[in-house]
Amino acid sequence: MFKRNPRSYLRIVAEFFYPRGGWYRAAGYVAHRLRRLPDPPHRISRGIASGVFACFTPFFGLHFLTAIIVAFVIRGNIIAALLATFFGNPLTFPLIAELSITLGSRIMDLPINMHLPQIIEAFWRATGDLWHNFMAAFTDDVAHWGGLRRFMSQVFLPYLVGGLVPGIAAGMIAYGLSRPVIHAYQRRRIRKLKARYEKRMSAQTGEADAGE
Repeated sequence: MFKRNPRSYLRIVAEFFYPRGGWYRAAGYVAHRLRRLPDPPHRISRGIASGVFACFTPFFGLHFLTAIIVAFVIRGNIIAALLATFFGNPLTFPLIAELSITLGSRIMDLPINMHLPQIIEAFWRATGDLWHNFMAAFTDDVAHWGGLRRFMSQVFLPYLVGGLVPGIAAGMIAYGLSRPVIHAYQRRRIRKLKARYEKRMSAQTGEADAGE
């Protein structure tokens, strides 16, 4: 009666692309959690910058770990770093990927011929090579590395190099925007708590005087 029905794989995938309640509600929840973290504003903002920067790296599936490492290095709030990886989502990843690969290709003097459809194709070919080569270890099939080599040279390395500049820039912008907002929120919250405490103490003092 009180058991929760487990989510199907189809529902998990659907909620990855469109969370329950919509992206606006999900973003509001993340912002609310960030504001209420018990840490100084500069540490929370460093954590946010770490999470945003991690979204510009090609380490898909490891963005949480990347954000934690960066936050640890720059002494940012780790929880804030994890929450800020929300910046990387199905709406922003296509833009981030194409921008990073295009910029990386220019820096590495490579032909700019990898756009979103080609990126997706290269990713699936590399995944197919990995699976085929894994199965080839148990059969007589010959391993093929062409798709993986193409992915590494035309997608992964340009993404890694090209993502550094916009990643650092986006992280600095996130830090600059979030720090004053969090500072103002924390000061307002402290004032409210102080006023509530003084009101309670005043009420207790009045009750004590009335009792005498």
